[in-house]
Amino acid sequence: MTTTDISTTPVEGVPPITHRDAAGLALTAYERFADVVERLRVDDWARPTDCDGWTVRDLVGHVVGAMQSAASLRVFARERAEIRRRLRATGGGPEDEVAVMTQVQIDRVAELSTAELVATCRRLVPRAAAGRRRTPAPARRLVSFPVQMGSIDERWRLGYFVDVILTRDAWLHRVDLCRAVDTDLLLTPEHDGRIVADVVAEWARRHGRPFELHLTGPAGGRYVAGDGGPEIEMDAVEMCRTVSGRAPGSGLLATEVPF
Repeated sequence: MTTTDISTTPVEGVPPITHRDAAGLALTAYERFADVVERLRVDDWARPTDCDGWTVRDLVGHVVGAMQSAASLRVFARERAEIRRRLRATGGGPEDEVAVMTQVQIDRVAELSTAELVATCRRLVPRAAAGRRRTPAPARRLVSFPVQMGSIDERWRLGYFVDVILTRDAWLHRVDLCRAVDTDLLLTPEHDGRIVADVVAEWARRHGRPFELHLTGPAGGRYVAGDGGPEIEMDAVEMCRTVSGRAPGSGLLATEVPF
């Protein structure tokens, strides 16, 4: 399906991802990530990725580590404690927390062989999705924490992190992985298009300016906000790579969206 197959959507009409929506999106995102991991060849693991300084092994290690903490409250608690310990040891601040967190996740699975890492990834698919689904509503609504990365300096509710960010992270890392090993990226309107639409809606809220956006490809769509804004046409996945900081963006596309 291309953008010629669908009508234009006012961006304010894109429905937010609910906790119920998030459960299905998370399961599919993890399943599709595991599908790509299972196809990796021996010489793929050392390939560089679009994530600075990360090989394919590092990228997979981060996602599998994140799945472990999503699947188990005990692992999550230990991860948070280790992050705090490392930040104290290095004198790091909130701006360092994301990098420390991902390194903790990579380190936790570092001793696994690639075969064990592949098996662990597949085994965690339903557990990680279920763990996120079980996050209590009061915690999702009331717990918040500071986040600093790139131009983003704000507080996130736990619900936003669990229901939105963790799925975006696994989704975009599947994109990174497919690019690194030059394999086809499976995209469908129902799954990938829903994630992209949510990214567009948040991007629009963050810059608050009018635009007409035509995103091509199976995950694409047509979105509009206000009148008289610039017309932008590009591939849907490339748009997400741009606002994530993986590709250069100018004008409205310089507005960062967290993944």
